[in-house]
Amino acid sequence: MSPQNDSGGRAADTATWGFFIWGLTCIQVLEGLEAVRRRPGMYIGSIGERGLHQMVFQVVSYAVDEHLAGDADAIDVTITADGGIRVADDGRGLPVEVQEGTGRPAVELALTELSFGPKSHTGYWVSGGINGLGLCVVNALSSHLTVEVHRDGHRWTQEYKKGIPITALTRHEESSGHGTAIAFLPDADIFETTRYSFATLSERLQELAFLNGGLAISLNDERPERPVHHHHADGLRAYVAHLNPYPTSLVHSPAIGFESENEDGTIFVQVAIQWSTWSSAGGFHSFANSTRTHEGGAHEQGFRTALTDVVNDYARRNGQLPSDDEDITAAAVHEGLTAVISIKLTHPVFEGATRTRLANPEADAYVHMVVRRHLTAWLDHNPDEASAIIRHVLNASTDADVVMKEL
Repeated sequence: MSPQNDSGGRAADTATWGFFIWGLTCIQVLEGLEAVRRRPGMYIGSIGERGLHQMVFQVVSYAVDEHLAGDADAIDVTITADGGIRVADDGRGLPVEVQEGTGRPAVELALTELSFGPKSHTGYWVSGGINGLGLCVVNALSSHLTVEVHRDGHRWTQEYKKGIPITALTRHEESSGHGTAIAFLPDADIFETTRYSFATLSERLQELAFLNGGLAISLNDERPERPVHHHHADGLRAYVAHLNPYPTSLVHSPAIGFESENEDGTIFVQVAIQWSTWSSAGGFHSFANSTRTHEGGAHEQGFRTALTDVVNDYARRNGQLPSDDEDITAAAVHEGLTAVISIKLTHPVFEGATRTRLANPEADAYVHMVVRRHLTAWLDHNPDEASAIIRHVLNASTDADVVMKEL
């Protein structure tokens, strides 16, 4: 190789390395709340109305977890006069003690550190929501946030601006109460709109009250609109009754409801179902850890398979379906059906485009077993209602056959 060519090669190598080093200086490593503010859609789905309301549901999810842990009975949500949100619960209150190795109180870490969600230290066996980072994310995306805690015999407060503490955690007067109140104002520099819909919030809060029987949830609007109070001791059966507004069309009443928890306490299943002659009945609604699983998943699969199997087994055992006839189809079984299934798991695995499909295989097997056992027992103990259900699905099956022949 000639000296001239060798020199040209070294020049090219130097240029390449120079470009590489320049590129490294242009790469920004986003850490902590800066990452949330730069890419909010990754954490709350969007910066439109959906993401705006998700901010509320993230905070409410923490309060629901307090209820699931047996430490809260009520949640009060208020749309404040300035357009912000205040969520208060009567749970244990976020921990205020200083965490070893950080010199910072636990409540501050929960509100500022992505790796320190409230679920990491409060002992929940299950948590609502999908990412477990709710409080931290809400703080990052708020222009202003105040947390008030009643715990350890005192009232404590701290204020934040765009996720950054602007006051230290301050201890105030003595208090015999317990619970957490978080008030926040969504950052208008991030969201496309900062106006909350009373109807949207009310619908989701009512849904949470149905899914968590015994939990009282109130929604108030200081702008103002009329307050609402959701409290459904009958849980999912009350939810089904709400979804079936025409009593005269019901095949049986009340709704069938049952629940079950596995031996090691890692899965808890609740089911409520009711058939109606109204073809556009309430439909199918499934949830995992109080999150609506719009894309279904393992728990839905277990339910649907078991439901069809049980109906066919009962119909044959009781002579309503001859042994030489084909099985009743799943479509006929689901005709006029309103069903709500809620599953709570210690370690849910979500997937799908919007992370609303449950992937846990153990959910399929356990839900299938629970539905087979409890629905079979209910049908056996309620023969009149059971016969009416079988007649209904057989009629649906016959109607479907007629339609197919006409086609």
